[in-house]
Amino acid sequence: MNELLARLRKILDPQGIIENGISERVTDGWGASECRAPAIIRPTNTSQLSEVMKHCFAAGQKVVTHGGCTNMTRGCVSSSDELVISLERMTALESVDLINGTMTVQAGAPLQLVQQRAETAGLMFALDLGARGSATIGGNIATNAGGNQVIRYGMAREQVLGLEVVLADGRILSSMNQMLKNNAGYDLKHLFIGSEGTLGIITRAVLRLRPLLPVCHTAMVATTRFDQMSRLLRHMAGALGGKLSAFEALWQSYYQIACRGDGMGAPPLPPDYPFYVLIEASGANRDADREEFLQALNEALASGLLADAVLAESSQQQQAMWAIRDNIPSLLPYQPMILFDVSLPVSTMENYLLAVEKNLKAIDRSLFIATLGHLGDGNLHLAVQLGNDTKARRTAVEKAIYRPLQERGASISGEHGIGLEKKAYLQISRNETEIQVMRQLKQLFDPHCLLNCGKVI
Repeated sequence: MNELLARLRKILDPQGIIENGISERVTDGWGASECRAPAIIRPTNTSQLSEVMKHCFAAGQKVVTHGGCTNMTRGCVSSSDELVISLERMTALESVDLINGTMTVQAGAPLQLVQQRAETAGLMFALDLGARGSATIGGNIATNAGGNQVIRYGMAREQVLGLEVVLADGRILSSMNQMLKNNAGYDLKHLFIGSEGTLGIITRAVLRLRPLLPVCHTAMVATTRFDQMSRLLRHMAGALGGKLSAFEALWQSYYQIACRGDGMGAPPLPPDYPFYVLIEASGANRDADREEFLQALNEALASGLLADAVLAESSQQQQAMWAIRDNIPSLLPYQPMILFDVSLPVSTMENYLLAVEKNLKAIDRSLFIATLGHLGDGNLHLAVQLGNDTKARRTAVEKAIYRPLQERGASISGEHGIGLEKKAYLQISRNETEIQVMRQLKQLFDPHCLLNCGKVI
């Protein structure tokens, strides 16, 4: 490896290789440090990365790609015989096309900077999630991130028009399409979106921007039963005529924890309701949209779907409500903990959660679980406190969560991906033929298994 690093130094500038302090690097959203690589390679553009990968391919050197390292599935873990490819210096926001509604960026650009740049141009980048300040566009695309507005705008896949990718052998696959409609053969970008860096390294992207809607109404509501939440979702979606942009469910177990902590202020609603929902709608007519939003809430209250509700009267109050939803770090004191990310039809959620609760009690009646989710798109997050973090306990808890998914035709991953953490359970959500085809694609694009080897499949 020393000879390889010597060759790479000739390609990169003095800041292009880091060999000190590597073990202290955070590798996931929980703050874990599992970076055991002897060096971190930091290219500044696609051409540099291409040259780096040509040398790695010739040497048979395995690499692990790092973006913002906010993942929840140990997808950035590296061993002592792997090099880390970090895109932390590839952060350029190259251009905004106002006519076509696109933005071209390097993959290391933080999500929040992309959002802010779009807003200054009077447009919006629709992908949004709690880790927006550190999560990178390349990582968002590589994991097909979901987030808070999937119900209206779709996942990361729907926000990408074109990609540039460096393949395992160093070839540059540039498909920087800027059109909404391009049906000229295979749409190759979709092979890399959600592939978690196992088929190629995303270096640049053409992002789809949307109109920046000037009006946003937000409310926090409470219900006493799960079925009221699911009925409320149908009601609000119909009453708002396509303007519903977020429908985030918080169980009492999470709400009570997330409302505590420095800077959180007083909770918008009392903490003794079983369920809470953060509802948001966006539009273009302030008065008419507000009236429509209030009417929809009043109808829900009159029909018994709500037990309580509060409407945000300012952007500060909106931010305070979203701060509760995004306060995942409030769970850190409950470590060791596993955050699960499952996806299933809303109609099966209540029954599924009852089965999970029964399974966990059979392991240990003291196990603590906090639940929240993007109810509008069928995605739940379950944070389970392990108590003692033994391999046997961890495996038992994983099976308690995952096995009830199989009989419901559900998914072990709604938006976080597979990484290392969920690899053993992939067959729950993918059949044998699907997994065989995944392996064939891996063999085609990365025959020597150099890219994130051992992850996903």
